[in-house]
Amino acid sequence: MKKLLGLDFTHFKGDLFGGITAGIVALPLALAFGLQSGLGAAAGLYGAIFISFFAALFGGTNTQISGPTAPMTAVSMVVIASIVAANEGDLNKALPAILMVFLLAGLIQIGLGFLKVGQYIRFIPYPVVSGFMTGIGVIIIITQILPMLGYYAKEDQAYVDDFKPQAEEVLLDRILQEEAQEEILVLEDFKETVRRAGDITPSDINLEASTLAANNASGVIGSLRVLKRALGNINITDLLLGLLTIFIIYGFKRITTMIPSTLVALLIVSLGAFFFLPDYRTIGIIPSGFPIPELGMFSNFSIGAVLPYFFTAASLAALGAIDSLLTSVVADNMTKTKHNPNKELVGQGIGNSIAALFGGIPGAGATIRTVVNINSGGKTKISGMVAGLLLLVVLLSLGPLASQIPAAVLAGILVTVGIGVMDYKGLRHIGQWPKSEVLVMLLVLFLTVFVGLIEAVVVGLILSSILFMKTIADVVDHRTKSAPLVEFSREIPWRDEGDIVSRIGNKIYIKHLDGPLFFGFASRFQDMIKALPEIEVVIIRMDKVPFLDQSGLYAVEDAIMDLQALGIKVVFTDLHGQPKEMFDRFNIYGKLVDEKYFFPDFESCAHWLETYLKENHRAVEAN
Repeated sequence: MKKLLGLDFTHFKGDLFGGITAGIVALPLALAFGLQSGLGAAAGLYGAIFISFFAALFGGTNTQISGPTAPMTAVSMVVIASIVAANEGDLNKALPAILMVFLLAGLIQIGLGFLKVGQYIRFIPYPVVSGFMTGIGVIIIITQILPMLGYYAKEDQAYVDDFKPQAEEVLLDRILQEEAQEEILVLEDFKETVRRAGDITPSDINLEASTLAANNASGVIGSLRVLKRALGNINITDLLLGLLTIFIIYGFKRITTMIPSTLVALLIVSLGAFFFLPDYRTIGIIPSGFPIPELGMFSNFSIGAVLPYFFTAASLAALGAIDSLLTSVVADNMTKTKHNPNKELVGQGIGNSIAALFGGIPGAGATIRTVVNINSGGKTKISGMVAGLLLLVVLLSLGPLASQIPAAVLAGILVTVGIGVMDYKGLRHIGQWPKSEVLVMLLVLFLTVFVGLIEAVVVGLILSSILFMKTIADVVDHRTKSAPLVEFSREIPWRDEGDIVSRIGNKIYIKHLDGPLFFGFASRFQDMIKALPEIEVVIIRMDKVPFLDQSGLYAVEDAIMDLQALGIKVVFTDLHGQPKEMFDRFNIYGKLVDEKYFFPDFESCAHWLETYLKENHRAVEAN
């Protein structure tokens, strides 16, 4: 049986091996990304299971393997940290809002797919992608320095003590806000406020100070802020475990690439720590059994808690779309196939939505896992589904064992991921790039690391668009000729203009437009028109104008009106296609300029021109 339920089993053996291999590669990464996100290793595993299975089932790229990725985890980490901070540092309290944001991001991706936005993702400029990916790598490396050193700010009591005065203020402010909401707080009676303030214990203050210390040391800036303290409080065990993990990941690749070196490092170092190190930090408990839906996200749902993060969810959805479709392009190049970008977005959205329902972090198409799948024989979407099922089997049978993995091992894995995700191709050729593109790349890189991923992409796209428009305007300006016919001896006339120079003189201007006339070039067009000397006729050649936008049209319209006000005749040749439609729609053709002054080619215009000039000169002499 070749097909069942719409699935192609023709290449089942290759899909089985490809899916199993990709699932093995995905396991340590899923645990590491979950731990990095702040929701725990289990959340990474849940995300990998459901995204891999459902994105493959409903997606538009047959060989795509999806799951938590470095860019998506970096953004998720920011979302989680900000929502937790807004909920008094209580992860359990913040979880419904966090998962609702992830669910919303998945639904937005589904909407993007139905709106057929996927086909436009490929137009994102390379410098933006390069700066963003390199920035993601830097973020991962910097944020994993502290776990590699075994330093956790909330456990550094001397550091925590610095936040106790602020913690007391936070606790008192929280009491005042709660009483104000309950209408207990009145000017005449502060007894209840005083009583509750008196109930604050040193333990409460220390707990709140620990939360503030952890928040202050989170992210790139926070990690750099406490790096000096971390270097003075190194946990040798964690550092050795992390370094050994990195050494094995890079070293084992030199022996063979048949077995994923990340998995080898995970197993060797984890088993060594388990048997020979009685005291080391683990990744935390991974619940055994099938994941339970997090229905609390609906029962405790609050529009007010999620609404501030709507644009963050939209950005997360857009990032996942970009991440996935870039991987789809890689898969196409390897398999000589063609993916369906809009269907892929729907599949990714479904996968992320279901993952959020079960408490998983969001993800996207994963390039490394997809390449591994293809190289191992995967050819259809069954391979991605197999990868998800394999991870589910690991969860159901090996959850308690996975809980014993050292946290430093996953930190070491993430450091290698950060190193690998950087765009070395772009960095290597930075000396050959145009300066404008280097500026965009470096700005996106800086904003990604120190400001925010969303801001970096938005600023990068805007700046790239502006620079692109300026470049096109410069090209059009360079290729556009505007000169008296007698000066064509110093310029190259268009082929059909022949010897008209010697027969007509210098009372005519021919404007060669070569390229799109859009808002980036509109002002220059007007400036050139205003610079014309005393002439009788302006011929605007539209042969090589493929596109005219509204700004360009208004520039032409203003130029026509200015020239006509000076008694100069304006004629057009070779107006066709989209520019002609714009001329018709805005009443330039036939109204502002009479139809008889629109010539199908320059030859017919030249015949009219000689007759018109002779008649015009006779009329002048008669007067």
